[in-house]
Amino acid sequence: MRLNQAAYRGCLLGMAVGDAMGYPVDSLTLGEIRDNYGPNGLLGYDLVNGYADVTSYTQLAAFTCNGLLIAVTRGQMMGKMAPLVKYVGLSSREWLASQRPWERKERTFCWLLHRPDICRRFCMDTRMLDTLSRENLGTPETPVNNFTTPGGLTTAIGVGLFHHPDRMKQPELDRLGAETVALTHGGPLAFLSGAALAHLISRSLYAPQVPLGQLVLETAQMISAQFAHQYPAQCSELTTLLRLAVSMERDVSLNTWDVMEKFHCQSAAQVLAGAVYACMAGGEEFDAAMIIAVNHSGRSSAVGAIAGALLGLRLGEIALPEFYLECLEPADTLRELADDLWTGCPMEMGKRLFDADWDHKYIHGGK
Repeated sequence: MRLNQAAYRGCLLGMAVGDAMGYPVDSLTLGEIRDNYGPNGLLGYDLVNGYADVTSYTQLAAFTCNGLLIAVTRGQMMGKMAPLVKYVGLSSREWLASQRPWERKERTFCWLLHRPDICRRFCMDTRMLDTLSRENLGTPETPVNNFTTPGGLTTAIGVGLFHHPDRMKQPELDRLGAETVALTHGGPLAFLSGAALAHLISRSLYAPQVPLGQLVLETAQMISAQFAHQYPAQCSELTTLLRLAVSMERDVSLNTWDVMEKFHCQSAAQVLAGAVYACMAGGEEFDAAMIIAVNHSGRSSAVGAIAGALLGLRLGEIALPEFYLECLEPADTLRELADDLWTGCPMEMGKRLFDADWDHKYIHGGK
């Protein structure tokens, strides 16, 4: 199956758009948003110096993609590689270096670290910085904390985009989504939401014709089947939220403002449920969904990023209005990264194929 290049671009660009749109209102209540922007809330970017700023939600997802591409390159060129989550940990620590440049080591691995447009210091969960500074990062079985916030949730977007049936089976991919979030967020609700998001992204990539609501219900079923024996209470809470998002979207008597407030959108699970609800309530129309995704009292930037990633993937880059992209500073970098995910490593061990650009980025770290 030949996947759609526009879906990869749409996913990363849509994520960045939603992130940047939600950032100015991320710490505001719905009442404050309406006071500042009018009764209809925020309807587009609130630009700073003409640019739309992305935060750590976009940055971490992008660095995750970079790390996974280093992994597949190493595997194809050397015939061996460490577990994939190790490369996500490596790339996450490289992102940490972008936030603390005074701690940057001489040897680096991610080419994104040399792109200032994706390395601005906009960390939305500063506790992650200390977590990533530790010698050992977390796993679902050995968590380093009990954080349930959405700070690391978007790493699962990169995992979902990395999926290929020849590379790993769906349960392995879903498990990797949990593992990447658990590196920094040890609360089961957080890393189970990572598994759910990775599942949603990968299934949307390979089955774009399936309605989103159906995929959300499938994802809830997957979470229960794969993780309920270890985390029964947390699985029940997450799957209830996901099913509630679908049922509320189907109830035309409900006001979208009220629904988003009911979701609270503070924890990773609530953010994921709010994002899929916004996508469906907006009729899977990008602009309408983004307005719903950011106008509430919760983590507007996180909800916007996830909703934007899902819709951008399902609709393709062409569905993203140009006025969102023309002032999005890292747009070209994200397109380049998306194209690399789409093409995959063009070189293999023992073959006389050489790609100078790929070698520069994924073997020599862009140096």
